[in-house]
Amino acid sequence: MRLETLDTWFRSFLPIDDFESVDPSLNGLQVARRNPEVQRVAFAVDACLETFHRATVWNADLLLVHHGIFWGREQAVRDAHYSRLRHLIEHDMGLYAIHLPLDQHMVYGNNAQMARALGLADLQPFGRFRGRDIGCMGSLAAPLSIEALVTRLFGGVDAPLGILPFGATQIQTVGLVSGGGGSSLDEAVSNGLDLFITGDAEHTMYHKALESEISVVFGGHYLTEIWGVKALAEKLSGEYPEVETTFIDVPTGL
Repeated sequence: MRLETLDTWFRSFLPIDDFESVDPSLNGLQVARRNPEVQRVAFAVDACLETFHRATVWNADLLLVHHGIFWGREQAVRDAHYSRLRHLIEHDMGLYAIHLPLDQHMVYGNNAQMARALGLADLQPFGRFRGRDIGCMGSLAAPLSIEALVTRLFGGVDAPLGILPFGATQIQTVGLVSGGGGSSLDEAVSNGLDLFITGDAEHTMYHKALESEISVVFGGHYLTEIWGVKALAEKLSGEYPEVETTFIDVPTGL
C-alpha cells in the first residue's frame, strides 16, 4: 500500500481535517519516508525514542501514534526533538499522529472503545472541549459495583491511578473522557451520571466530586488512550490483510 493511499484511508472515516482549528496536535502524516510503499505499520500511544527503537526492531515502515512530536507551534530541531527526528529519518520510518479525532470517534475512538468494553449502551457524545464533544456517556443494562467496572476495564482495582468512591455504590450511568479530561467533571455532574472515568488525576477534582456525590476513576492517561490505536490496528489488518500491524506497548504508569 502506498503511503498516500493509507493517509486517504484514515481520513475517510476519521475527522482529521475537522479538528485542525481546535487540536494542538498536527494530525496526519508528521514525518514522511523516502520509500512510498508501506507494508508494516506499528501502532503506539506515544512518539518517543523507546517506541521508535522497538518499531525499528520490528521493521515498521510507518508508526501511527496518538501523541505525535509536533504540537501547536514551530519547534526548534534540537535535544530530544532532534534525536527523535533523526531516528525516524535515518531508519526511513514515517510517523502519523491522530490526537483528538481518535478520542472523539464514536466507533474507533478511545472513549467509545472503553464504553464498549464496559458494556455501555445508548452511547451519546459527552465531554465538551473547544466546541466539540470528545468523550461519550452511556448506561449499563444492570448496575455494577465500581470495583467490578474497574476490573472489567483495567484488569483490577490496583491498575488505575486512583478511585474516588463518592457516589452510588451501584453504578448505572457512566461518562468517559480519555487522557486529560478532568474539566468534564462538571458536565458529568450536570448529567446526573453515577461515574466519571478520565485519565489524569487532578487535585481540584477531589472535593468537587465529594461534594457532588459522584464517583470518579482516574484510569491514567496512558491506559485510557491505548484503545483507539489498538482499534485502528485491528481495522487496518482486517480491511488490508497484506499490511502487517502490531501494537507497541510502552506504558508510563501515568
